[in-house]
Amino acid sequence: MKSYRTNVMLCGGTGCVSNGAFKIKDALERELKKHNLENEVGVIMTGCNGFCAQGPVAVVKPDEIFYQLLKEEDAAHIVEEHFLKGRPVKELLYTPPAEKSPVPKMSDIGFFSKQRLIALRNRGMIDPEQIDEYIGRDGYKALAKVLTSMKSEEVIQEVSDSGLRGRGGAGFPTGRKWESRRKDPRTPKYIVCNADEGDPGAFMDRSIVEADPHSVIEGMIIGAYVVGASKGYVYIRMEYPLAVKRMRLAIEQAREYGLLGEDIFGTGFDFDIDIFQGAGAFVCGETTALVSSIEGRIPEPRQRPPRTTLWGKPVVINNVETWANVPAIINRGAKWFSSIGTETSKGTKVFSLAGDINNAGLVEVPMGITLREIVFDIGGGIPKGMEFKAVQTGGPSGGVIPASQLDLPVDYEQLNAAGSMMGSGGMIIMSRKSCMVDVARYFLEFLNDESCGKCTPCREGSGEMLRILERICQGEGRPEDLDTLEELGEAIREASLCGLGQSLPNPVLSSLEHFRDEYEAHINDKKCPAGVCKALITFTIDKEKCKGCRLCAKNCPQEAISGEAKEPHTIDQDKCIKCGVCLDACKFDAVLVA
Repeated sequence: MKSYRTNVMLCGGTGCVSNGAFKIKDALERELKKHNLENEVGVIMTGCNGFCAQGPVAVVKPDEIFYQLLKEEDAAHIVEEHFLKGRPVKELLYTPPAEKSPVPKMSDIGFFSKQRLIALRNRGMIDPEQIDEYIGRDGYKALAKVLTSMKSEEVIQEVSDSGLRGRGGAGFPTGRKWESRRKDPRTPKYIVCNADEGDPGAFMDRSIVEADPHSVIEGMIIGAYVVGASKGYVYIRMEYPLAVKRMRLAIEQAREYGLLGEDIFGTGFDFDIDIFQGAGAFVCGETTALVSSIEGRIPEPRQRPPRTTLWGKPVVINNVETWANVPAIINRGAKWFSSIGTETSKGTKVFSLAGDINNAGLVEVPMGITLREIVFDIGGGIPKGMEFKAVQTGGPSGGVIPASQLDLPVDYEQLNAAGSMMGSGGMIIMSRKSCMVDVARYFLEFLNDESCGKCTPCREGSGEMLRILERICQGEGRPEDLDTLEELGEAIREASLCGLGQSLPNPVLSSLEHFRDEYEAHINDKKCPAGVCKALITFTIDKEKCKGCRLCAKNCPQEAISGEAKEPHTIDQDKCIKCGVCLDACKFDAVLVA
């Protein structure tokens, strides 16, 4: 590949692509050519850089200048100022919310400084569509080591000693899973990468596949060698076209290089991978439902034990992040990996930060880091005018953790003890503007809709819990509803067939535990303290504060606000649909919500 003195590493993850990253690339290349710089400066499309809130983003190497919120029309200015005059474009640099001066270098930005990259080690560093760039950063070195100098038992011992646990949610020890499948005498055996990720606000696995598909493929090949598998599948939902495209291309390139197929590295080991596209059913994240889908059957969970099989044969199923960790462990050793994290949770974890947070994006942090460090040091805290209230971890089936537990270390056991879970790594931050009853209702609505309906506790129980929550949000709740929710939640947790049903009550039970006063306000006082539940709020105008600027009236979609210019306005409650447009439009805090 052609080498350049300077490279613009332009984020090509889904978020930046949707905001015109490819158009920015074309514009930069046009401007570079116009100034005869096309042989000195290269524009490289990478995978997700991680700082999604500021996208599209780019990093100029080797000087590490970080540009953010880029637009197509910025290309000419960047080329003229940075590459011709040798000075960064100040207005395109990142300025932290609490500061006035921009931070030019990526390494000095708080969002990146506390991260520890293992699964995301090639993030923003390579073009994911070029296998040579992966190989140039020690790609497939671990596979060569395994196939030429390690026995399968030695590989399993290394993975076991590292303490690697499945990153898909359950946290089962990876080495133990591999060992049980290695000893199974049945053949053929299969390897599956679970990339079905469908949690609201979660984009960890998708981003890894988009940014570094070969790390996943290398991990799968190593796993296949260990257990004696000859066939692998990457199960990924069709809603992720960019991830599917890059994984398909990576598999084709690996075949061309002899890394997949027959007689890999001349060792007599045969293994190949195909992509299986799911239709977007959340329940397919559960392993037995996933294999049912691959088999062409209705994707419903199966009773376990016995162990999960694919077409009645042994199968190893790990998620994207787990597979991506394997080559790094083989290359750097179990002792190195196990030195990171806590006593029971080793290594790092990738999280997607979303919700009421300044630095929304993708982060990888050492296990044991506190929620406070993630939210405030890396996430940049809560937007101005808001106050931190809670964080939901583990996706829709996770629990909410209140502000009083911000110093909780993040690992499997600590999150479980707090009534939540690690899950695949979704982390949704909520401010005081979030109604916890409505939050629980939202997640129950999602889970009820995604329930496969096979078992009665999940199917009927989720529906009944949802109806109760909807009634409470409408101001029709009854005091006994809270006891009913708790009883239903425990019953669903105990009696459901699969992990989806068993964890389904978490958002309700955890929010009841930590924010019971909000439920009681909805039921007893017919009020929504956060001002979210429309049936329980009223918009009015404070006549003392209203300046009669008419902004609220001009923006009201129902023409429910009247008043003369420079005179206090009023809201017609019969016309008001409680959309909140007036609240956003008012510059004098004159619109009240009660």
